[in-house]
Amino acid sequence: MAAGRILLVEDRDSLRRLLARALTDDGYEVAAAANGGDAIRLLGERPFDLVLTDLKLPDVSGLEVLAASRQSQPRVPVVVLTGYGSVGAAVEAMKLGAHDFLEKPLELPDLARLVARAIGEQRGERGEGHESSETEAALESDDAVFQPAGAPAIVGRHPRLRAALRLLERVAPTETTVLLTGESGTGKELFARALHALSARRRGPAVAVNCAAIPEALLENELFGHEKGAFTSADRRQPGRFEQAAGGTLLLDEIGEIPLAIQAKVLRVLEEHTFERVGGGRTLHADLRLVAATNQDLQRMVEEGRFRGDLFFRLAVFPIELPPLRERASDVPLLARHLIAGIARRHQLPLPRLAEGAAELLASQPWPGNVRELANVLERALILADGPDLRPADLLPLLGAPAAVLPASSGERDRLRRALIEVEGDKRRAADLLGISYRALLRKVKEHDLEGVPKYRGG
Repeated sequence: MAAGRILLVEDRDSLRRLLARALTDDGYEVAAAANGGDAIRLLGERPFDLVLTDLKLPDVSGLEVLAASRQSQPRVPVVVLTGYGSVGAAVEAMKLGAHDFLEKPLELPDLARLVARAIGEQRGERGEGHESSETEAALESDDAVFQPAGAPAIVGRHPRLRAALRLLERVAPTETTVLLTGESGTGKELFARALHALSARRRGPAVAVNCAAIPEALLENELFGHEKGAFTSADRRQPGRFEQAAGGTLLLDEIGEIPLAIQAKVLRVLEEHTFERVGGGRTLHADLRLVAATNQDLQRMVEEGRFRGDLFFRLAVFPIELPPLRERASDVPLLARHLIAGIARRHQLPLPRLAEGAAELLASQPWPGNVRELANVLERALILADGPDLRPADLLPLLGAPAAVLPASSGERDRLRRALIEVEGDKRRAADLLGISYRALLRKVKEHDLEGVPKYRGG
């Protein structure tokens, strides 16, 4: 019996024959197509366990083959082949649902490992037949928890999360600058720590700085440090975060909050790997890997003149987008059990179970603050719960309103309004509830004209 059925799509005859022979020797049944049209026809005629397609084809593109596969055989993983230096196209394919990618020229051992892993994962998903109420044993399985040594766990099985993790695994061993995007609370700092743990710099420091939490007047000093005498209270030399991260990784979180003048200095670090301390004339070398994160649309900020275009393009060499929790609701029960275990350990509480209906209730919520908001709700619930289980009745008072009243499609203005009502207009608490910076909340309140929201309580 064949190890699996593979659709191979490659227009170069010599490479197609080489790959088909190698895969056949590994025990796979291979159907080879020389163009995208033939591949799409084959997808409609027979089932496959894997699609392996070049992105550049003579008739239709590999992205169209990917789309056809996702439509006709949505559970089948698609691995794309891309030319050297065309990683951007592969990243786009991953966003559209590709399982993974390989750069040409191909190394056959790498291909064999990737194919075996992809088919193994696909067959494992077929055999699970699980609902959203997975058991604790499932949570501990390899396909649910991604945790490099020395980094916190990232929990979930949703295809968009797994695609983001595969991108992380591919870029981690390089020195490439990575831009992590996604709403607040989606786990960008966890991704940055995993990236560091999988990199060649993992023995060096991992330094994170939240640019939104530091007043603008102090941010330059925080990042670059200062020399003695640089200002009135500078009684000694102080290294900044770029120096503290030497030999390791620096995460600039909320990078969209950096003022334009300081953006120019960050750009210099990326281009020349040099900087000076505030009040200093000596040029220092920046030996670090930079990771940036943002919940803002930097491209739009560039168009509005609020972010430098040259810095954006240097940061976005390898973007990884993290999905919001409402778009991977099937992961909520897994995440909830993982978070509950950590909270119980931290507070030395008995480990509770999610009672019947509790997991489904959590999965039905929109979670505008994403994983951070889920963790906050669960921590409050564990502390307040009376019995050994977490019941829907323990959770409902902490959710603000039933899911039927808070649909996942609610816009940003509605989410802001609900948060402000929940905390009776306390903007700092609202920012914490939503998982965004206080400065960002003030800006959004002004944009949506929500200054007087608490007086509408109950409306």
